[in-house]
Amino acid sequence: MSVDYQKQPKSKTGLQYLGLESNDNIFWNLSPAELYEQVIKREEAVLTKDHALRVLTGKFTGRSPMDKFIVDQPSIHNEIDWGEINQPISEEVFDRLYKKAITYLQDKDLFVKDLFCGADENNRLNVRVVSEAAYHALFAHNMFIRPSAEELANHEPEFTVLAAPHLKAIPDEDGTRSSTFILCNFDKKIILIGGTLYSGELKKGIFSVMNYLLPKKGVMAMHCSANHDENGKTAVFFGLSGTGKTTLSADPDKVLIGDDEHGWSDDGVFNFEGGCYAKTINLSKENEPLIHATTKMPGTILENVVLDEKRRPDFDDVSLTQNTRCSYPLDFIPNASETGRGDHPENIIFLTADAFGVLPPISRLTPGQAMYHFISGYTAKVAGTERGVTEPQATFSACFGAPFMPLHPTVYAELLAKKIRKHGSKVWLVNTGWTGGAYGTGHRMKLAHTRRMLSEAIAGNLDKEEFIKDPVFGLAIPKKINGVPNEVLIPRNTWKDKAAYDAKAEELAQMFVENFSQFEEEASEEILSAAPKITVSS
Repeated sequence: MSVDYQKQPKSKTGLQYLGLESNDNIFWNLSPAELYEQVIKREEAVLTKDHALRVLTGKFTGRSPMDKFIVDQPSIHNEIDWGEINQPISEEVFDRLYKKAITYLQDKDLFVKDLFCGADENNRLNVRVVSEAAYHALFAHNMFIRPSAEELANHEPEFTVLAAPHLKAIPDEDGTRSSTFILCNFDKKIILIGGTLYSGELKKGIFSVMNYLLPKKGVMAMHCSANHDENGKTAVFFGLSGTGKTTLSADPDKVLIGDDEHGWSDDGVFNFEGGCYAKTINLSKENEPLIHATTKMPGTILENVVLDEKRRPDFDDVSLTQNTRCSYPLDFIPNASETGRGDHPENIIFLTADAFGVLPPISRLTPGQAMYHFISGYTAKVAGTERGVTEPQATFSACFGAPFMPLHPTVYAELLAKKIRKHGSKVWLVNTGWTGGAYGTGHRMKLAHTRRMLSEAIAGNLDKEEFIKDPVFGLAIPKKINGVPNEVLIPRNTWKDKAAYDAKAEELAQMFVENFSQFEEEASEEILSAAPKITVSS
């Protein structure tokens, strides 16, 4: 007996509000099995040996930040931190492209998923994703929180993502930078996406909306992972790509709350998502067994991962992109939280992969230092990660997630500091990067050592230890950690050439100060006093 997909469950509202009322080719809230059929039928993906889906996203294997815009409207104009990240675009340009997209999608098959963003019922957003790509619907099913049948029957979208991945803009006619466009309209509550198949734009667009809405309610919006131990002690992990945010939170001995975006309300921490979107570059069963196991499960989407002749993923092959990914529901991780929620965090960890090899592997931060390093959002790119990068390059991304933060970074930093003080959270800066020298001379910090340091810190075992102060960065470094060699803890001691270390530390400190100059006018004296101390040459 064939399935009548048009009779699948749908919410009380159709697509009339989008101007798509005459489209009869709408597939409402299909199950993963039904979406599998549609994805394969439309040749959007192939099955791997273990029946996961492998999708190739074409030209775009990552986000297109230069093609992302916020529609400049009087209702939000004075609140948005306009600039290279939050780029303004006029209502006229949006309206023109929206009309073009509606005309294009009017006779296309469309896949609709009604979902939630936010595990806290008091702070969640009703989301609808509409796309011409069936694979986008499965991705949305994986990544957002899935309503019950009763919730679905009463679901009315508060924000809609409308995706036309195969519709390309004409810059000279449409007022865009390129053929790709990601436009967020807060008044109309629509994110319009065109010219890119990369699914990360779907979820990050909604996360940017949450990061605008939540702070207005006094809820901290965080680009971080989170877990808690058997005693309910919650830890959150901030960090840019490649610093270990997903790896370190996916601890077999902890309950995983989530791996990417969270809110911190008066009731505690809550996950935005219902799934994970993990990087798979060099993924191995030995180092990351929980994430590796998900790549063998039906329902997982592998993006831009190379398959061998037997359709087995080769996670070491980066010929398509370094940004290979897998998307899977959170419950594919056996120790995942059933509620997506945790208590107020007792420990907050800022992760950095310092390729200059000068930051300590772990240090404790004061509230002022926490705000300074949160606003700075430092890590480093290493040679080979991008074309033209031949030496380590400092990378600063405010709030460890600047591309997704519509408000000024100090808004988030001050809200974070307020919650840290109220709940007595301890803040740690953890360097998962290089030790014994910079990239090319030293070596990457051992994952086992990092895990041990974090375990001891989160357990409270470092509270009794003696700390020493780093003379340049002012960081409090523990002199001893059980299970970790003492010589690893003080970075200067790991360098053979001490003068070279001093020079490199001075160089990185200068980079911090120069980067922070853009925030000085908005920053308090407490934040400014946490800056590294640099030698002023005569």
